[in-house]
Amino acid sequence: MSRLLRATILTLLVASCGGGGNYSAPRNLDDACSILDQRPSFLKAMQRSERRWGIPVHVQMATIYQESKFIGNARTPFRYVLGVIPMGRQSSAYGYSQALDATWKEYKRGPGRSGAKRDDIDDATDFMGWYMSQSSERLGIARTDARAQYLAYHEGRSGYARGSYNGKPWLMRIANEIGARSETYQLQLMACGKT
Repeated sequence: MSRLLRATILTLLVASCGGGGNYSAPRNLDDACSILDQRPSFLKAMQRSERRWGIPVHVQMATIYQESKFIGNARTPFRYVLGVIPMGRQSSAYGYSQALDATWKEYKRGPGRSGAKRDDIDDATDFMGWYMSQSSERLGIARTDARAQYLAYHEGRSGYARGSYNGKPWLMRIANEIGARSETYQLQLMACGKT
């Protein structure tokens, strides 16, 4: 066997061992208990965030489902001119929480660590807890209200305060789905003893 072939095989083996982290989605995203059985670190991260910020695990899970489907390195799609020329991504949203660059910088200057990463579940759930806690304090949204929390998360707090979501029936539909998913996740987590 040639050296080049051996080197190539070795490189492929090392790469397949997962040098960059497990960013793939868990299986069965409709079952909160299954998700957390597959990724126990997710539960620990969300529980830490709940203790610090008061945002329940099921609210965090429903939001992460909508934002990234639990894919750590999720990005928004590219925009194209004339259907073929890529012109950059739709937004700077990235990671589990799909935090935008500017909001992530605000978080890092505030309660977050300077080295916090959006593709790290601990940092992403802490960010989400912080953001939703601020929405609760500034806008009076209950920490358990996944629907309203998502609207403020998506539109920004000032957009939510203006009611910008009222002109977006598609967003209202998604927010309703998130509210229902949060309730489903809550019941599932109670049934499997993870709350």
